[in-house]
Amino acid sequence: MSNLKADHPIGIFDSGVGGLTVAKTVVDNLPNESMIYFGDTKHLPYGDKSVQAIQSYVREIADFLLERKVKLILIACNSASAAAYEMLQDYIGTRALLVNVVDPVVRFICENYAGKCVGLIGTKLTIQSGIYSKKISELACQIDLRAQATPLLVPIIEEGLFEHELIDVALTEYLSNPMLQGIDALVLGCTHYPVIKKNIENFYQGRVKIIDAGKIVAEEVKAMLIAQNLTSSISPNRQFYVSDYTEGFVKGARLFFGEEVVPFTN
Repeated sequence: MSNLKADHPIGIFDSGVGGLTVAKTVVDNLPNESMIYFGDTKHLPYGDKSVQAIQSYVREIADFLLERKVKLILIACNSASAAAYEMLQDYIGTRALLVNVVDPVVRFICENYAGKCVGLIGTKLTIQSGIYSKKISELACQIDLRAQATPLLVPIIEEGLFEHELIDVALTEYLSNPMLQGIDALVLGCTHYPVIKKNIENFYQGRVKIIDAGKIVAEEVKAMLIAQNLTSSISPNRQFYVSDYTEGFVKGARLFFGEEVVPFTN
């Protein structure tokens, strides 16, 4: 890792607007860090793609970020974390640090909810991969995990329909499933879902703790940079790229960052 420099940017990517929820939290926690964000809007959603397809997309994005000399790559997508994290570890080697959004959350719930019942909602790929169950089992923290695929949510969010009644209709259908009854906490297993966190909280009326990965993952990134003596002290530069321009991305960026963001199209 000796070739990495503190003033190099952090690279963050997702299939679209969802990863911006994590990016904003990272920026808030690390205000001096430069950032390059890549939204793969041409291929969204990742949740219904094959593992092979996602790995292909991820390699191309990694090349794009590495060409811009990022010191750390954050996979701000649960589907990509499930399908491509280990592959990407091997692919980038020591060219950059690597963080996914699954491992920090699993450690958090094992530390805080051992012996309890935890719900998980995410894309079809994330749920079918069983990645959360596997990693919980590896830590032997005795959590009763109840996983539910919620595939309609990402397309609605990517359309920019954050406040449309369709969100509440879909959430009621999914969260009323018997699989999710009696849970103590609910993991938002997709970085798009914090956009509708208030809707989810309204459904549960305080009965269930909602676990949002953003802050947990941002703390992981910060700790890793500190451990490697790679924290920046310069004035930050933040760039946004997309593989295909969409109004939903621009609307989401405006919502999270409180400013107009005009992304470069790769």
